[in-house]
Amino acid sequence: MTDQAVDIDGDGPGREAVRPGAQPGRRAFHGRARELKELRADIARAGLDTLAGRPSPRARVLLIAGRPGSGRTALAEELVADLARGYRDGVLRARLTEPGGEPVPVERTARDLLTAVGVAAPAGAGAEELSERLRGAFGDRRALLLLDDAADAEQVDALLPDNPACLVVAVAKGPLTGIPDVRPCTVGGLDAKSAIGLLEGYAGSVRITVDPQAAETLTELCGGQPAALVLAGGWLAAHPMSSVADLAKRLRALPDDPERPAADRALARAFALAYEALPGPAARTLRLLALAPVALADGHTASALAGCSVSAAESVLERLATAGFLHRGRPEGDGGDGQEGQYQVPGCLLPLLREELERDRPAETQLAQARMLERTVRLLQSCHAVTEPEGSPARRRLAGLPRALRFDGPEAAGHWLATRQPALLASARIAVADGDLDTLARRLVAALVRALAAHRGAEAAAPELYGLHQLVLGVAERRGLPRERAAALLNLGDLDARTGRTREALARYRAALDAGRQANDPYAVGRAMESVGGAHQELGDWARAADWYGRALAQRLARDERADQARLYGRLGAVHTYEGRYGEALRNWRAAAAGYRRLGDVSGHARALSEAARVQEYAGRPEESLRTCEEAVECARTAKDVRLLAALQLRLADTLDRLGDPAAARLHRAAADRLLETEDRQGGTPSSAYEIRSASAKD
Repeated sequence: MTDQAVDIDGDGPGREAVRPGAQPGRRAFHGRARELKELRADIARAGLDTLAGRPSPRARVLLIAGRPGSGRTALAEELVADLARGYRDGVLRARLTEPGGEPVPVERTARDLLTAVGVAAPAGAGAEELSERLRGAFGDRRALLLLDDAADAEQVDALLPDNPACLVVAVAKGPLTGIPDVRPCTVGGLDAKSAIGLLEGYAGSVRITVDPQAAETLTELCGGQPAALVLAGGWLAAHPMSSVADLAKRLRALPDDPERPAADRALARAFALAYEALPGPAARTLRLLALAPVALADGHTASALAGCSVSAAESVLERLATAGFLHRGRPEGDGGDGQEGQYQVPGCLLPLLREELERDRPAETQLAQARMLERTVRLLQSCHAVTEPEGSPARRRLAGLPRALRFDGPEAAGHWLATRQPALLASARIAVADGDLDTLARRLVAALVRALAAHRGAEAAAPELYGLHQLVLGVAERRGLPRERAAALLNLGDLDARTGRTREALARYRAALDAGRQANDPYAVGRAMESVGGAHQELGDWARAADWYGRALAQRLARDERADQARLYGRLGAVHTYEGRYGEALRNWRAAAAGYRRLGDVSGHARALSEAARVQEYAGRPEESLRTCEEAVECARTAKDVRLLAALQLRLADTLDRLGDPAAARLHRAAADRLLETEDRQGGTPSSAYEIRSASAKD
C-alpha cells in the first residue's frame, strides 16, 4: 500500500515522537494521502436516499476500519482536524470500548456527549431516553462526531444524529453491518518509505542510511504496523550503539506464537523485545499499569501500584513514554486534551501487559490494586477537605497529610477532580466489581460523592451521583448490608423524585423502609416514611400522604426529635390544606409554629404562622387570618427575613382588600415595595412584588 503515513498519536504508542524538523510539541502526521482522499470523496458521494430521490434523514457515517495499532485513530483525527472548520458547532469525541474490551454502555456515552454540548440530562435516565435527547440536541447543530473504537453497529446507531448537516467518523475493527450506506476505509500496514521515515524519527537518519536494507527488513518484521515500529524505534533510541541490523536480528530470533492472529504477531514480538530491555522496576510498573482505571495513569497511580515515591513514579512514566509504551497527556490551550501529567496506556498494548501481569502472584497484584484505590480515597478526601472552612476538623486533618496528597487550594483541587473524573468513576466501578475489596469500595464511593458535591454541587453532579449510589446499592445487596442498602435506596429515590420519576422514587422509598426496618435503623425508617409521604403528595394522593406523614411524625414524637416534628407538622398541614380539610390543616400549622418557637427558629415560626393565616383565609375567616398574619409579620421582622416579610405585607394587603380597607392595603403594598427596593440596593436578587406574591403562594 502506498502513500501511507502514521500519526504516532493514534492507537499505537509513542505519542511524542516527531519527524526531524517538526515543531516540538506538535503531532506528526504524514502520508495516508490515498485514504484521506477516499474519505473526503465519500462525504460528497450521493447516498442511497439521494439516489432514490429522498432527503437523507440522518448524518453521513464515514468508517475507518483496522486493527488496534494500525494508526486508524490517527487517520480519523487527521481527517477530523482537516474537516473541523466546516462544522460551526465543533468536534465531539467519544470512545466506545473500555480498555478491557467491554463496550461502553450507550447511556454513559450519550450522557457525556450531552454534557459536552451543554444539554442537561436527568440523573438515572436510560439509554433510550438519553439517545432521544441526544438526537434532539443535534437537531439544529452542524457538528462533527468522532466515535472511536466502536464495538458494533448498535452502539453507533444509537448515537447517530437525525440531521444530515452533521457528520460521523467511526473507527472500528471491521464493517459496521446494520448501518446502511457505509463503506469502510480499511487501514493496513505502512509502506516501506513511511515506515522508514517513522524509524528515522527515533534512531536518526545515519543508522538508517548506512544500512537501508536492514531498515526495510525491520519494517517487514514489524508488519508495517505503527505500534510495532514505534516500539522498535524506542528500542533503537535507547540503544544508540546498536545498529538497525542488530535489532532486526533480535526480532527475527524471537519465536512467533501460533495461537495469536497473524496480524498481532509482529506487535507481540516488538513488545517482547522492548519490554525485556526495560529495567526490572520499570517493567514491573509498566505491567501494573494494566490495572489503571480507563488505562489512564499519573504519578500517584503509578506510585501506589508500584509502591514507590511519586517523584520516582513520574520518572518511570516519562521513561516509558519516551520508549513508546505510553501516550503523554497535554495541557489545554495547546491543542491538548487537558490531561497534563496523565499518561494513556495504548489499547493495543493492554492485552500484552495483562499477559505479563498474569505471571505475577495474584496476592501481589491485588495488593497493588488495593494500594491504588486507597491512594485514590486519600486524594479525594483531600480534594473535599480543601473546600472546608479554615480551622474545621477536615482542614486540620488535611494539614497532617503528606505534601504530595495536598492541593494548593480549591481551584487546584477542582481542576484535578475535573480532569481525573473519568478515571475516578472507573476506579469506583473497578473496586465494586472486584468483590474482595468491598470495604475499600464503599469508602472510595463515599469520598467521591463528597468531593463531587463539594466542587460541583449536588444538582450539577446528580448524574454521576446516581451511578455511584447504584454501585453502593450493589455492594450492600451482595454483602447483605441493610443499613447501607437503605441509605443507597433513599439517595436514589431522592434523585428519581427530583427528575420527575415519582413512581420509581416511591418504589425506592418503600424498599428503603423495608431495609431500614431490617437494620433496625430509626433514622432510615423515619426518613423513608416521610419520603413515601412526599411521593404520594407529589402524585396528588393527599390521604396516603397524610397517613405516611402521620406515621413518620409518631416516630419522631416517640424519639423526641423536635426539629423533625415541626417539619412534619408543616407537611401534614400542607397536605390537609390541599385536601380541603382546613380544620386539620390549621391545627397542624399551629403545632408547627409552636415547635419552631420552642426551637428558637424565628424564621420557621414566621413561615408556619403565614401558612396558618393562608388556611384561615381559605376557610373564610379573614379577621382571624389578618391577626395571624400580623403576628407572622412581627416574627419575620425579628428574623430579618426580608423576602418573607415582603410576602406577608402583600398577603396583609390582599386580606385588607377583602375586608374593605383599600387604604390600609395600599400602605402594606408600599411597604413591600420598599423592602424589595432596599434588598436590591444591598445586593439581593431583584424581585418584583408579583414574583414575591407568586413565590409565597407556591410555598
